[in-house]
Amino acid sequence: MKREKFGTSLGAILAAAGSAVGLGNIWRFPIETGQNGGAAFIIIYIMCIILLGLPVMISEFLIGRYTHTNTAGAYRILSKGKKWRWIGRMSVFTGWFILCYYVVVGGWTMHYTFLSATNAFNGVKSTEFGDVFNQFVSNPWQPLLWFVLFVLLTHFVITRGVQSGIERYSKILMPTLFIIVVFLAVSSVMLPGASAGVEFLLRPDWSKVDSTVIIEAMGQAFYSLSIGMGCLCTYASYFEKSTPLAKTALHVCVIDTMIAILAGFIIFPSVFNIGMNPNEVGVGASLTFISLPNVFQQSLGEGSLMSVLFSTMFYFLLFVAALTSAISLHEVATAYVSEEYNLTRHRGAVIVTVTVLVLGALCSLSFGPLSDIQLFDRNIFSMFDDLSGMILLPIGVMFISLFAGWRLDRELYHNEISNHGDLRTPYFRLLIFSLRYAIPIAIAVVFIDQILR
Repeated sequence: MKREKFGTSLGAILAAAGSAVGLGNIWRFPIETGQNGGAAFIIIYIMCIILLGLPVMISEFLIGRYTHTNTAGAYRILSKGKKWRWIGRMSVFTGWFILCYYVVVGGWTMHYTFLSATNAFNGVKSTEFGDVFNQFVSNPWQPLLWFVLFVLLTHFVITRGVQSGIERYSKILMPTLFIIVVFLAVSSVMLPGASAGVEFLLRPDWSKVDSTVIIEAMGQAFYSLSIGMGCLCTYASYFEKSTPLAKTALHVCVIDTMIAILAGFIIFPSVFNIGMNPNEVGVGASLTFISLPNVFQQSLGEGSLMSVLFSTMFYFLLFVAALTSAISLHEVATAYVSEEYNLTRHRGAVIVTVTVLVLGALCSLSFGPLSDIQLFDRNIFSMFDDLSGMILLPIGVMFISLFAGWRLDRELYHNEISNHGDLRTPYFRLLIFSLRYAIPIAIAVVFIDQILR
């Protein structure tokens, strides 16, 4: 059976960007920036992207395009069956594992889009938004239904195939995401008092920069780019041989960083508009589902058309970001199951979807009926989140870097990134140095820091 490929270079870039752009860009990066020196953190983050994230992304692209197979198969081919092949399997497992709890949050974004569109936040007091969220996630059926719907949407796109599914919907979803984030950012900076929020975000405060801030920037860079999850390697296996790997990786990094920074222009002007301390808005789910609904209601007028429109578009933005990332994670597992076990794409997708529905349901119910099941004071959802973010991803990315820097033939690596001499690669030596030394050391530092916290 002939293997599918992306039909256009734009489709390949948007699909890869969709994989990278996710909830972390919107609910984690802005707060990290605001609490860690504003523009100083952004500068450090961009340096981490260029020096650490970009080389790994290029390597994952190279491995996927060279082998034109799923992530596990790619490492098996290049390692010639040796122990390095387990890197590919670990990447597949990591992506599959992340998907199982990520889709739960995707369901939350759908629910909050619905609440916003129906003006359900009108009349809710500022002290009650936490109760609204906690009552929702602890409900045994409501979050489960939204989660199932989100998984089925992801399954629908995957079963359409690479060109008719992933590429087609990436060309729709990614421009939609960009238009919404620009509209919301422009609207936010036009609010009264917005200039203080913009200054808070963009004024470099180097006094806050220490080793912890640098570690935070590195961790954010690795997580934000979706490296180590098998997504980039799998998508690159659908690239044409003429696709410029370094240029494509750079485009993805630029899009990913731009969305993250624009998210800050949405959040902080709104926060400062109501005189709220940005250090008190929380991070992650606390920021997104508790603080921001309150901020939007107060800054734009409770129950007003503008607050309904702004809030609905924001949560739809989150939904789109979550969906594009979920599609890429699902594709990692689907490609692995269908190709390694010689199954049809549809059957492979069904197997992945069923496992995600089962394990995802456990994660969803861990805030309600299964909340008593805990390990190290963490519920099932938190265990999935912490295990993937603190252990699987750092270890996986480190081994990818070591494999690309030490195991891959240097001539093969150069031929692939230069498209066999058609492209100039003045950065090649720096790339190899980063893969061999800088990235493993940086990841080891991040890993140790997370374990010791």
